Amino acid sequence: MTKELFENLSKLATEQRNPHSMNLDTLSTEEILKLINNEDKLIPPAVEKEIPYIAQSVEIVVEAFKNGGRLIYVGAGTSGRLGILDASECPPTFGTQHDMIVGVMAGGRDAVYRAKEGSEDRTDDGEQAMLDMEVNKNDVVCGIAASRRTPYVVAAITKAKELGAKTLYVTTTPRDEFNIDVDVAICPVVGPEVVAGSTRMKSGTAQKLVLNMITTTSMVQLGKLYENMMVDLQMNSQKLEERAKRVVMIVTGLEYEEAMEYLEKAGGHVKTALVMILAEVTAEEARERLKKANGFVREALKNNKT
Repeated sequence: MTKELFENLSKLATEQRNPHSMNLDTLSTEEILKLINNEDKLIPPAVEKEIPYIAQSVEIVVEAFKNGGRLIYVGAGTSGRLGILDASECPPTFGTQHDMIVGVMAGGRDAVYRAKEGSEDRTDDGEQAMLDMEVNKNDVVCGIAASRRTPYVVAAITKAKELGAKTLYVTTTPRDEFNIDVDVAICPVVGPEVVAGSTRMKSGTAQKLVLNMITTTSMVQLGKLYENMMVDLQMNSQKLEERAKRVVMIVTGLEYEEAMEYLEKAGGHVKTALVMILAEVTAEEARERLKKANGFVREALKNNKT
């Protein structure tokens, strides 16, 4: 079994040696940096080719959110941390509930800070994680694994599908080598890493780009932005309070003090403040307009007085 695993691993695209970095250990600091940078330039085109599949994923995620479901990322190592990172950044950026987008990682919370490599092989843990999360038909579970084969992730995805959830998979393995039963696979092929097998590099960057695209586009489709401004952010830090004021000032042209006054009247809710100002209505009417518009500011501004 060990030899079979060795042979399978040696064939993975993520484990191949990069012909451009064979002399990596002889290069100067600047030459190494240029080499890494040149290889990184291959990532955006690889992701671009996967946009049709990313679009399908977004449609699935948006539908899940509208039905009260969650987006659950599952990964191990770098991939797991990227899922947790993306999930943790959504509440302050888009005002989402903390359980709307979540990350599950092989090895649990401790593995976020210190590698627990053996945990990625525990299929039972992957299955149990889905049971613990009470995954159901309203949810979307997205596996993240550069190599495709990570046992913990595959087991979790398989169990999630059994439980009725929609399933996505983000991997840097070529599509013709992907053999897992999921609703949508996203497979940007970035080529061998500068350091053979170090998927925290190009593969990790590609995965980060894809996750950003999925959640950001989903949030746009849910009315979390107006123009290209964050209007559902939560004013739970001084930085976010000032950002909220700045958004109101930029969109409406008001001065600092006026923006602050409207935000206070709006209970700190940027969307409400914007509709109050641009449609010249009370906070109560602004909230009602937003409710009828499913949270979309543009729709709430129709038939305004200006």
